[in-house]
Amino acid sequence: MLTALRAALTAGLLLTSATFTAAYGQQAAPAADMVRINAGEYSPLFKGADGPRRIRVEAFWLDRHAVTNAQFAAFIRAEPRWAPDNIKPVFADDTYLDHWREHDPTAADGIGNQPVTNVSWFAARAYCKAQGKRLPTEDEWELAAAASETEPNGTDDAAFRARILEWYSKPAITRLPAVEDTWTNYWGVSGIHGVTWELVDDFNTALVSGESRGDAALENKLYCGAGAAAAIDPSDYAAFMRYAMRSSYRAKSTLRSLGFRCASDNKNQTVVSQ
Repeated sequence: MLTALRAALTAGLLLTSATFTAAYGQQAAPAADMVRINAGEYSPLFKGADGPRRIRVEAFWLDRHAVTNAQFAAFIRAEPRWAPDNIKPVFADDTYLDHWREHDPTAADGIGNQPVTNVSWFAARAYCKAQGKRLPTEDEWELAAAASETEPNGTDDAAFRARILEWYSKPAITRLPAVEDTWTNYWGVSGIHGVTWELVDDFNTALVSGESRGDAALENKLYCGAGAAAAIDPSDYAAFMRYAMRSSYRAKSTLRSLGFRCASDNKNQTVVSQ
């Protein structure tokens, strides 16, 4: 499945950290490299038979930048069991940090300030935990990623949506930019689209079985476009690609175009409409 995904996904796009240093009300306040995402709502790709058309996401904190190679290298120095030569096969596939074989991950003038990729969900989760953080949930990531440069919800902005589709239509970036050199959205989050895919904590909640026509227990007369029929917004092609990515992923998988950033609480989600 992952091989098929790599062949199908030619677009590169879409998931820094330090420990919390102060207090913010009842919550730990993140370091300057995190931004607060205010509570809001977003539309999931599919509402399901009885599911909500809008999901409310409580306020949370998100890393301003994706985690870099240099930051991940520092983590590995402290936690050597996550080094390429030490990691257990159950936690990452053979391409884990494969690009480090040819590049020094700590070189600031090399890949040091680029988003780290070829990292498994297990390793990304361990990194965030070591920083006192966690991976963002799918709902949190989608809420943060809905923002354009000027609006917290840019999904109704035709120009913004067109730009996202343009990013998705391009081949994966062979040389990633430094995290500071990416565009910044309304919340102050940089490079959330157009650089790498990004991991979310609950990626495996996407209930897609793959090529449905190949499943013996399903209706073989289903057609490829059937998935769009149940979508809340069939024109949101970028969301289809993200959901396809997540539903095809395995926790040990690594991809050259897949990175991550960390989040912190508050993360409670509640249904606000049907």
